[in-house]
Amino acid sequence: MSYLVLARKYRPKTFSEMVGQEHVVQALTNALTQQRLHHAYLFTGTRGVGKTTVSRILAKSLNCQGPDGQGGITAQPCGVCPACQDIDSGRFPDYTELDAASNRGVDEVQGLLEQAVYKPVQGRFKVFMIDEVHMLTNTAFNAMLKTLEEPPEYLKFVLATTDPQKVPVTVLSRCLQFNLRPMAPETVLEHLTRVLAAEQVAAEPQALRLLSRAARGSMRDALSLTDQAIAFGSGQLQEASVRLMLGSVDRSHVFRLIEALAAGDGRTVVETADALRVNGLSAASTLEEMAAVLQRMAVLQAVPQMAAAVDASDPEAAEMARLAAALPPDETQLLYSICLHGRTELGLAPDEYAALTMVLLRLLAFKPAGAAGATAEKKTLTRPEPAAPAPVAVAADPPVAPLAVQQPIHVAREPQPPAPLAAPAAPEPATPDDVNRAVTEAMLQDAAAPNAVPAALPGPAAAPTVRLPVRSPEDLRQKQHPAPANQAQTASETIAIPVRSAPEPGPRLQAVGQAGAAAPPLVTTEEGDVWHATVQQLIAQDAITALVRELALQSQLMARDEGHWLLRVERESLNQPQARERLRAALEAAGHAREISVELGVVSDSPARRNAQAASARQRAAEDIVHNDPYVQQLVRDFGAKIVPGSIKPA
Repeated sequence: MSYLVLARKYRPKTFSEMVGQEHVVQALTNALTQQRLHHAYLFTGTRGVGKTTVSRILAKSLNCQGPDGQGGITAQPCGVCPACQDIDSGRFPDYTELDAASNRGVDEVQGLLEQAVYKPVQGRFKVFMIDEVHMLTNTAFNAMLKTLEEPPEYLKFVLATTDPQKVPVTVLSRCLQFNLRPMAPETVLEHLTRVLAAEQVAAEPQALRLLSRAARGSMRDALSLTDQAIAFGSGQLQEASVRLMLGSVDRSHVFRLIEALAAGDGRTVVETADALRVNGLSAASTLEEMAAVLQRMAVLQAVPQMAAAVDASDPEAAEMARLAAALPPDETQLLYSICLHGRTELGLAPDEYAALTMVLLRLLAFKPAGAAGATAEKKTLTRPEPAAPAPVAVAADPPVAPLAVQQPIHVAREPQPPAPLAAPAAPEPATPDDVNRAVTEAMLQDAAAPNAVPAALPGPAAAPTVRLPVRSPEDLRQKQHPAPANQAQTASETIAIPVRSAPEPGPRLQAVGQAGAAAPPLVTTEEGDVWHATVQQLIAQDAITALVRELALQSQLMARDEGHWLLRVERESLNQPQARERLRAALEAAGHAREISVELGVVSDSPARRNAQAASARQRAAEDIVHNDPYVQQLVRDFGAKIVPGSIKPA
């Protein structure tokens, strides 16, 4: 006698024998008991969850004649009458199964529908079962629509598919749809235990757990794997042999990795990864098992009450509970996320074990600060307090023209090298922002007490009303680079006093050098009009591009004479020598200036801000047009219409 595989031998014969699909069984049982029968059923679900089995049980329930031949429609077919036995053996003339994967054309469907005009030969109902119905062509679907919608009273359709998204909605609307769910590993484990007890096969509980997880929700796959494991283990199911057959990673490796990551032990992590390579275990399986363990740990951490309900007979559950108590919840979530993303990177690396090692080291590198064994410093958004620079000596010059200031004043740094400063107290060099603050504070001290030397410079603060000396750019340049006596006149002619200059912006002393400071409002100037028109002309002619164009857009024209223009930018990254030279060449080619100087400071009137203001004005005008439109107002008032934010764009 030939051997019958477990998946066929233990296929359910009645609704009561089905496991894991109680919602479908209850609905069909109630429908059969109350005689509320639909003419078309659609069963969906992944492979091996019982779609064909439910179809055959339903066909037996509709045609069962009972042991005495006097039975009717029932939810519990007898299994001994000729109709039940013939359906189980595939010989019942009124039950037709069509495999749409190999019979997907319109001719096959028309041949099936031609039998619909004939009444049943032996049973009460004709049952047409079409498996993998999503494989039918559009023409075949259209051919069966009319019969599917209004079949004869003795005809029932049963459709099954693993991909209901490919079934036309015209077919879905004509069927009563049931979704068969993937089975939980616990459900599979219970069923395998009963099957192996009936087969009298010795099995270790941990081996059955491996098989139930490997089935991935399919009972047929679980029984097929059990058949293979019985043959592999010579009639016995042992954990070692089943794990070897499946090629799955021993969870002891996974537990060792997680424990080493929790302790920050990089050596153990690398050694365990090398052991996985030596044993030939899959890297993808390792990350998959780690993600599964971390998910269970996260559940135990979020719901501590479940730790008390852990099965004492399951050693893995006890180990997960121990690791869940040792690893912080935020690290568990981080490890889980990196394991999931790391699986997608294995195929990109030339060696999957090298990729696995990198993923594990990433888990160690991103360990949050404050945990055991963590050496990396945690990054925060709080900026460290800068070291106070050494006192800056500023010579007291006689004021050229005193100016009453009612608000803090920002003193811009000149493009030339600054005057020699005292050596800094800290070993790190002073940043441009520190130098800028130092010069500002020194000038404040100079104005208050000309002969006093300032002490350690405090942080930036709003200054009260003071009187500051006004120094021209040429004074600062002459102090830093004194010209020889015979060249004094030449230098004076080269750096001419600006003919036109833009006013300094107001309360922005603290803005420079501070991240997140609010931008000053746009204050249009006559120099800004000239600079905006010049930049727009250069951009239209493609004379400036990339970083040069950004430098021009983000800068403000502060002063100009015949051949020299003074610009100001806020970001030092834009003030690059190459960008300055290319902008100077473009301005000279356009006949504007032969030389330019760029300083760092607060910008209140730049072409970029003017363009942004113009774009905002156009946007507001477009929104006003739409909001004030009578037809739009009528739609809003009468039908409750709403304008989607961001959907209005100016023409």
